[in-house]
Amino acid sequence: MEGFNVDSFVLLAALLLVVGVTVTKFSSRLGMPSLILFILVGMVIGSDGLGIVYFDNAEHAQLVGIIALIIILFEGGTQTKWSTIRPVVLPSISLATIGVFVTSAIVGVTAKVFVDVTWLEALLLGAIVGSTDAAAVFAALKERNIKTKVAATLEAESGTNDPMAIFLTLIFIELITIDQPNYWLLFGSFFWQMGIGLLVGLGLGKIASLSINRINLDSSGLYPIFALALAMLTYGVAAGVNASGFLAVYAAALVIGNSELTYRHSIFRFNEGFAWMAQITMFIILGLLAFPEQILSSGVFGNGLLLSGVLILIARPAATFLATIAMGYSFKERIFLSWAGLRGAVPIVLATFPIVAGVQGAELLFNIVFFIVLTSALIQGTSISYLAKKLNLSGPKKDMPYHSLELISIGKANAEIIEFRTDEFTPIVGQKLHNIEFPPSVLISAIVRNEELVTPYGETEILADDFLYILVSRKEKIQLRRMLKTEY
Repeated sequence: MEGFNVDSFVLLAALLLVVGVTVTKFSSRLGMPSLILFILVGMVIGSDGLGIVYFDNAEHAQLVGIIALIIILFEGGTQTKWSTIRPVVLPSISLATIGVFVTSAIVGVTAKVFVDVTWLEALLLGAIVGSTDAAAVFAALKERNIKTKVAATLEAESGTNDPMAIFLTLIFIELITIDQPNYWLLFGSFFWQMGIGLLVGLGLGKIASLSINRINLDSSGLYPIFALALAMLTYGVAAGVNASGFLAVYAAALVIGNSELTYRHSIFRFNEGFAWMAQITMFIILGLLAFPEQILSSGVFGNGLLLSGVLILIARPAATFLATIAMGYSFKERIFLSWAGLRGAVPIVLATFPIVAGVQGAELLFNIVFFIVLTSALIQGTSISYLAKKLNLSGPKKDMPYHSLELISIGKANAEIIEFRTDEFTPIVGQKLHNIEFPPSVLISAIVRNEELVTPYGETEILADDFLYILVSRKEKIQLRRMLKTEY
């Protein structure tokens, strides 16, 4: 970004964030994944577009992509309930390993047959596009009413399949660049990355949860920053011992998100906003790194279209059906899992690895991968809701979750005001307040019923779909949660 002074850079960054936030509104109305519009913004202001910014530094793009993916994985993991993920752990792991391997192999063989590359370069291309993308999948499913089992499988797969894709990518880069590679060491590194990455994530996730609850910071605004710093630390520790940092972050986020947390609501809302900013920044930067003239050239366009078709219509379905054999998924569910395996930032970031490593022909691989990501997001991403309806896999309308949600933490008083929405299964529904044996510190401060405020008193009866605003001391919050039968 040569030629920019500080003031110009700040102005440009602000305008890009404003544009990025604005295009999310258009993406919702058009039913199009926002990542496409973010990438297009980057391409438009790049050297082949308006020429506002010239950017071709793959190392910087890789750094931005990795940091952004840490933030996005952490936010997605903390929002995921363990009770939702637990039933789909095995199929998700199968898709994240066997599925990625099969997808990579089919795309790689196809690339060797139709693209003018060597076998190792073709298999490297297949490895790069072999995994689904957490940023794309989380964003695509967040506001869509997809059946819980299927959505959880896709989210868990996208959160855990990066180690396999990174492992395969690094293997083929090493085979291309090193004369006598150690095959046994390469093979063993995969199990090390998966196993140690998972252990580091679970361990540091537990330590992070305890630290957040026990540390007494002067400002509530420091807790979200502290939590995010612990996520970064988790990635750094895992990567430092050559394990999968991405898997570690996702595992830690699951532990943190399913733990009792001080300032829980503040941490989650901060993560959500910061994840959006990371996503906007990452995809705009990746869009800047691409040159439309090269991507739309005859060699890239034709090969990219062919490989996209093979990936979407052959490789992903074959991998999905193979990886989910005898795992309790119906034919329609497997069709949807096949179609909703979106590609996004991870393949593009992985495509920068060969460029940084100096692999010959890496620019061609990058351009083809970029084209594949665009077509995957455009074709598959825009049709997810339609396909879910056609396959009768639309879930219930998404609403405010039926669990307690911290609104205010009164730091010095060690108390919190939480919001809880009742339903027909809540034990206290149908009872009057004076008959309910709440813990001593609990006080129902207000009730919102049918969008009207109800002042509670002893004779007030709790009804389904009431919003209760409850003052409770932190030491009795767990007891209250058990009484209401809520989970985090």
